[in-house]
Amino acid sequence: LLAIFAGMTTRVLLYLVEEQTIAPANLVFGVLPFLAALFLYRSRPERRVTIALILCFLIPAIYLNVLPLEERDSILLSYLHLPFFLWVVVGLAFTGGAYRESFARLAYLKFNGEFAILYAILALSGGLLTALTMALFQFVGLEIEEFYFSNVVLPGAAFLSLLASWLVTGKLKLSQALAPLIARIFSPLVLVTLLAYLITVVLVGKNPFLDRGFLLVFNGILLCVLAITIFSITELHGEQKKNLSACINTALIALALIIDSIAFAAIAFRLSSYGITPNRLAVMGVNLIIWINLASVLLASVRFLWGKKRVTDIQKAVTEYLPIYGLWAAFVTFAFPILFR
Repeated sequence: LLAIFAGMTTRVLLYLVEEQTIAPANLVFGVLPFLAALFLYRSRPERRVTIALILCFLIPAIYLNVLPLEERDSILLSYLHLPFFLWVVVGLAFTGGAYRESFARLAYLKFNGEFAILYAILALSGGLLTALTMALFQFVGLEIEEFYFSNVVLPGAAFLSLLASWLVTGKLKLSQALAPLIARIFSPLVLVTLLAYLITVVLVGKNPFLDRGFLLVFNGILLCVLAITIFSITELHGEQKKNLSACINTALIALALIIDSIAFAAIAFRLSSYGITPNRLAVMGVNLIIWINLASVLLASVRFLWGKKRVTDIQKAVTEYLPIYGLWAAFVTFAFPILFR
């Protein structure tokens, strides 16, 4: 039922977006509130947690639609940060009454990795069905691409989000078996690729301090490495000993910290040289939070290799920053359109 309502709500929101009545960012309300409802149904937290969650969705929905439909930087940043804030809110629903506990936050991060794997498999199957449907209707001379995307593909994507979440939280063995394997395979590949890329950047002479486009790419790389690093750490076993995989994870964290240090220095240089703008301030803030988070994770990883920490200490260093990311996303979402009118 939640999946069907998510698909129907997404279709209605898409219609309002096409009519330019609301901003495209509203499409997140076609999925994330229903995900939160699914997790609330499973965890059954205290009433105050449920009320807080309802307010955390209701207030942004009202605020987002009070903003003018203008493509100003501060408003676009609000649109971009809203999903990250609501992602943390969904995590509150997932953890239920245990939202302060590290193990509950870790379970939410693991859920995200397993969800991404399963959703990709389901989406690939849906893509094959879409291609077959397009081909069949073209044979009879009908072009249904626009209709099919609006009425099947986008609502179906919302439907699949709820379906994949239900399957993952229902202890589906496939995603649980694939997640550690993918983490072990892709961590060394990402490490080698990034090392080769950084060496090439130095040889070619690209400068993130002066090249704005390259700085944006650099920050995009940082976010990807951060996601892969967190995914790899969440799939570690609590009693795991130091091995090659742990060394690769530590090297990947160190590399991410180097990338973030360069990006932070570059954005600080641009901020001091060209003045404060919403984009520069938002990027600088998230770079600073990521740097502190990565530094604490790297310290825990190095101490683990020295035998002074456990895997759970590394995982705790990752999870304790989730609320901080949520608070920063909330600050950009709500405060930037007001501060940079």
